[in-house]
Amino acid sequence: MSVLHPDILTLETDGARPIRIVGKVDAPTDAWARANDFTGKAGQLLLVPGADGEIDHALFGVGDAFEPLTARSLAPRLPDGLWRLEGVEGEAAELAALSFALGAYRFDRYRARPAKAARLSVASDPAHLLRIAAACALAREMVDTPAADMGPLQIETIAREIAEASGAALSVITGDALLEENYPSVHAVGRAAAPHRAPRVIEIGWNLDKADLPLVALVGKGVVFDTGGLDLKPAAGMRNMKKDMGGSAHVLALGRLVMQARLPVRLVVLVAAVENAVAGDAFRPGDVLQTRKGLTIEVGNTDAEGRLILADVLTRAAEHSPDLTLDFATLTGAARMALGPELPPLYTDDEALAADMLASAKRVADPLWRMPLWAGYKPALEAEIADLRNDPAAWAQAGSVTAALFLQKFAPETGVWAHMDIFAWTPRARPGWPEGGEAQGLRAAFDMLSRRFDQKNQSR
Repeated sequence: MSVLHPDILTLETDGARPIRIVGKVDAPTDAWARANDFTGKAGQLLLVPGADGEIDHALFGVGDAFEPLTARSLAPRLPDGLWRLEGVEGEAAELAALSFALGAYRFDRYRARPAKAARLSVASDPAHLLRIAAACALAREMVDTPAADMGPLQIETIAREIAEASGAALSVITGDALLEENYPSVHAVGRAAAPHRAPRVIEIGWNLDKADLPLVALVGKGVVFDTGGLDLKPAAGMRNMKKDMGGSAHVLALGRLVMQARLPVRLVVLVAAVENAVAGDAFRPGDVLQTRKGLTIEVGNTDAEGRLILADVLTRAAEHSPDLTLDFATLTGAARMALGPELPPLYTDDEALAADMLASAKRVADPLWRMPLWAGYKPALEAEIADLRNDPAAWAQAGSVTAALFLQKFAPETGVWAHMDIFAWTPRARPGWPEGGEAQGLRAAFDMLSRRFDQKNQSR
């Protein structure tokens, strides 16, 4: 399981050792700093002993200016015990504290040794920061867990626990019942899996009886493992496909945050949880799939399965007439080719929503980059014998854009919609960013929702 100490952020002050922020211009010139080549460069950390030889304080280099997100590197490098940041106040202190907690995440479910437990003393009640850190840890832990232990049933169990904790309703449609309830594309993609890993649609509903409140829909891709189907991935491409359920992890964590914060909204969380397996009953290239919306899809590539299951659950979201819909999906490798692993693309045709999302992304240091829903590429989705195809024509090239255009055909027409093509993974390990599951766009989305729908957050 992941380690996030319940008191990683605490109001406790007794015995807290200081972490002193040091810039390049005011770097210390004492012998200890010189001996350790400490110059105040961003990210440098130096433990300073006292007269008794025990650690007295730490120096933390910030370069030309303090970026709160750099505090993410502190927790895994500091010795056990209680620490406090000096010289940081206000929103910067709050973001630095959250960053500290994010950096403390460790996935040690399969390890015997305990993790370190450096903690941070903060000046104000850290409850809301701990909820955000815990949500990110939940998403990361779900992504990090191997597919053998994070199948459709395990995602359902987590969703059930989240719903029960907030008094929300939960419904699950599994296996062949998906055909009876009109989720044909979800069924087609997941039907080749073993019976105990049967595909399912999971729906959480909260506050739905309060008709005067705006309705927010969160939709997540939950492919627990993606072999590529009959269009089998090579070994290198399959190695980390346990993370292909990252979209479901994000919307479950985000939905929990919304409910814990008691935001004045109605909430629907929808997850399609499937395994894209290889078996005699697997869907095939050339098959034509039905969808909940009534559009037919010609399958050109069974490895473009995420958009197929999202088609059905986005259609289900539309049936609630939401005011705002967000979907998260580890959808395309093309997004990584365009923007790399650290900068997820954001797609929306609503200027106000785009502005709000990007402002929140900047405010909470959870980066997103807006990409265009370029109408000129829509013809690439045209199929020979169906309404559209799941493998856009090669001439369009822009795979992340065409995937977003595909989803747009199924997105709710009421309200506004945004799509995040996330990676959900850190491929380069460094202090505070261990290789493995990562929460992307989650904090930005929560900040946007809080500011848009909760008056007390609008002036923060």
